Amino acid sequence: MTVTVGSTVLSATLGAGAAARDFLALLPLRLTLADFHGIEKVADLPAALSTEGEPAGTAAEIGDIALYAPWGNLAIFYRPFPRSAGLVRLGAFDGDIAALEGHSEPFDVIIERAG
Repeated sequence: MTVTVGSTVLSATLGAGAAARDFLALLPLRLTLADFHGIEKVADLPAALSTEGEPAGTAAEIGDIALYAPWGNLAIFYRPFPRSAGLVRLGAFDGDIAALEGHSEPFDVIIERAG
């Protein structure tokens, strides 16, 4: 998939789990990302994602894309985060995510299937 931030297009790869499949089915999406605790960018999703068969929690690395199931929101990590119950990894960016980090105010992104 691709995530467009202004004029920058970032590529990412989704996993094969139920939550990732449900997320892919929502695309294309225009979301407003906001910073959360200097660790991640978060956005509300328009629909719930299935967590059937997903691990009960995971840790996050820089560039991970995740669902925080208790709140139903998307989380994009630009700092590592220890294992958290309810965190479901959807996939990860394929390279540098600096275009996402430099925003202190909420900003819009477009998330689409890769062409």
